[in-house]
Amino acid sequence: MLSRTADHLFWMSRYMERAENTARMLDVNYQTSLLPQSAAVSELGWRGLLSISELSGDYGARYGAVDGRKVMDFMLRDERNPSSIFCCLRAARENARAVRGALTTEVWETTNQTWLEFNRLLREKSFDRDPSAVFEWVKFRSHLSRGVQVGTMLQDEALHFVRIGTFLERADNTARLLDVKFHAVESDFYGAADARDLEYDFYHWTAILRSVSGFEVYRKVYRNVIQPEKVAELLILRPDMPRSLAACTHEVTINLALVANEQSAETLRRAGRLQADLQFGRIDEILATGLHAYLTQFLDRVGDLGAGISRDFLVSAH
Repeated sequence: MLSRTADHLFWMSRYMERAENTARMLDVNYQTSLLPQSAAVSELGWRGLLSISELSGDYGARYGAVDGRKVMDFMLRDERNPSSIFCCLRAARENARAVRGALTTEVWETTNQTWLEFNRLLREKSFDRDPSAVFEWVKFRSHLSRGVQVGTMLQDEALHFVRIGTFLERADNTARLLDVKFHAVESDFYGAADARDLEYDFYHWTAILRSVSGFEVYRKVYRNVIQPEKVAELLILRPDMPRSLAACTHEVTINLALVANEQSAETLRRAGRLQADLQFGRIDEILATGLHAYLTQFLDRVGDLGAGISRDFLVSAH
């Protein structure tokens, strides 16, 4: 496959996944902000959201003080913010258009329709009336896009690059989300510490789980009260949890092996090593070194993996 084509497919899926992840985080933060809480706690949540996406500086330069509505505006429809849902959906559509011939009609039409419909929602001011409904719509369109890809595309290199982009992006996002949310509780997390405000804890951890569609899964797997250690275990090590780090790296490694070429051996080795560390990891060992340190290292390794994939498969056409 032409590296240029692989590049567009990889980034098409990454941008769609990024739009969904942003919608998930915005929705949970918005829902949480409606609960009774102090202005300081509410602001902390919005600051955390900007921090996850590394957008605190950009936001501050344009909007000044952190305000929930302004943060949502910035991350949903600001054309000057390359990570906004608006820019992600536009980039996904542009990448899809560039490789129209490598996609099925259904995949192209789904991606194109998402972009057109999103603009219609913005024109009709649907977001101003009901932000949650718009976030749900973005999540649904991303689910639809993935389903159409798997259900209509030939299982060849094109689909493998789409899957690599999706799961690399998802791994990065889940790690960022965990890191910021655990940081909000204390400077680093080494397992259960002193007794805290249990009501705040419940809403805090429930919000994390809901942002990755993990609340019902948690209840099914652990059947007990929500504990931070178990939340971390579910979202890091459980291979059967679709948005966990273990599940994402497993998918990346499988699909990388299917597109391997002469120069990708080292990248595949690093992906396999990362997968093995998660497959055989234990949450008590991870917490013993500190969750922040672990997740920082994981994000570095995912970034390194992305650079390797670009070097081995994508960059030569640019």
